[in-house]
Amino acid sequence: MVSANRVRHVPDQADSTAAHRNRRGWAQLFRFACVGVASTALFTVLYLALRSAGMPALAANAICQLVTAVANTAANRRLTFGIRGRTDAVRHQLQGLIAFGAGLALTSAALLVLHAITPDPGRFVEVSVVVGATIVATLVRFVLYRFWVFRAKRPEQRP
Repeated sequence: MVSANRVRHVPDQADSTAAHRNRRGWAQLFRFACVGVASTALFTVLYLALRSAGMPALAANAICQLVTAVANTAANRRLTFGIRGRTDAVRHQLQGLIAFGAGLALTSAALLVLHAITPDPGRFVEVSVVVGATIVATLVRFVLYRFWVFRAKRPEQRP
């Protein structure tokens, strides 16, 4: 009887580092999503309040995006990426505002297209479009946060 020769894969340090990085990435994405849900809820409430007060859609969107972007950056800095203290906080907020600009461009474009198609959309349709665009903008923001704003410094970059 011939037994099959089994080769057992013994994980090396590179494998365990990659697995750790992958788990950390999923955990970050989950925490980012939780912050995003809270931010989207806040955005929606503020947007509906400003629109109900008669503010134009683009102005309401800009104000709500700005308010939630600052809060979102601070929450993600601490909860998603585990950064505490004041070191680099101003830089993080400034880079977060650049990420906000990308989100504002996406959501404003979505509103402009909607109003070009339907000059007077219902409030539900308008909010659905802006929230949908906000979700896309949030994914863009996660990539910017993870790989640019809150990226870990390489050892040679540390002072």
